[in-house]
Amino acid sequence: MVLPSNILSTSAKAYKGKKQSRMGEYLYSFFVCIIIVTPLLICGCSHFDKGSQTKSAFKEAHEFFSQGNYKASLSRYEQITEKYPAAGDRALFEMGIIYAYPGNEQKDYQKSLEYFQKLIMAYPGSGYRKDSEMMIFQINNVILKDKTIATQQTQIETLRQTQIETLQQRDKTIAVQQTQIGTLEQEVKRKGDELFTLQNKIEMLQEKVFLIQKGPADKILIEKKDRRLTLISKGMVLKTYKIALGGDPIGPKERQGDNKTPEGTYFIDSRNRDSRYHRSLHISYPNEKDKKRAKTLGVSPGGDIMIHGIKNDFSWVGDFHTEVDWTKGCIAVTDEEIEEIDKLVPNGTIVEIRP
Repeated sequence: MVLPSNILSTSAKAYKGKKQSRMGEYLYSFFVCIIIVTPLLICGCSHFDKGSQTKSAFKEAHEFFSQGNYKASLSRYEQITEKYPAAGDRALFEMGIIYAYPGNEQKDYQKSLEYFQKLIMAYPGSGYRKDSEMMIFQINNVILKDKTIATQQTQIETLRQTQIETLQQRDKTIAVQQTQIGTLEQEVKRKGDELFTLQNKIEMLQEKVFLIQKGPADKILIEKKDRRLTLISKGMVLKTYKIALGGDPIGPKERQGDNKTPEGTYFIDSRNRDSRYHRSLHISYPNEKDKKRAKTLGVSPGGDIMIHGIKNDFSWVGDFHTEVDWTKGCIAVTDEEIEEIDKLVPNGTIVEIRP
């Protein structure tokens, strides 16, 4: 499901309008960013939608949410937890999201926390557990920082007022107070930077949730010239990754040891989650065309072509690994990216490798 343009536009305007205002208003825009992908979380792509009735119930609850009828949406999710207990963890997760949603005039952060905590207790093996723990952590942090910043702002205003009243009589006191104000303002700025950091973490989490719910991928497109790997599901792009190739990347792989990345159509035929390169997905090279070419040349076509992470003990290199083609013919991404790809790409997925 694609995020409705009216919801995205409204949320973006809210964030832009609040961006340079006072700290309390900035906190509100931060929560807009937390919930900006809520409609994506409440889509019908969850792995819980095994029955048409369950899927219909979730769809109805989401429609109430989209209409701004949060009370009806919450009531429908409550019915889902009673009638379809197997899907209860998803319903609890989305109820927690609704109670934290800035557009909900009856939002209640404590109730939001209660639903996430109930999910963790009642469904210890749920795929939403980690997401719920993250949301609990972030909401508690925002509440705490909100109180801290409000207190500091009050202190700053009090000190400034005192400065005006005693300007002529207490020069030394004013100097001390100005130093205190500067310290407090730096502290407020630091807290603001922490909020931005939390926002980025939440956006990364929400992106992962979105990918998992939109997946699995049914095709991997690798474009050697552009050093790009793209995951595709039902004709739609899920995500793209920057990659490194074999040390001699131009042209198709012809023989064992030529350090070339193959070109052609293959599929994922196995995987190794304890690889020397963190994790790896094995590509079905050589295909019949590759074998025929190698036979004509009188050479071995080679094998062991994989999509993998960075070599163990070198994960600290991160994105810098793509500055040079360093593999022996494989396709390399970061360790974090191969973990994400591993979750989204089942065995049998088509792999098209273009020049």
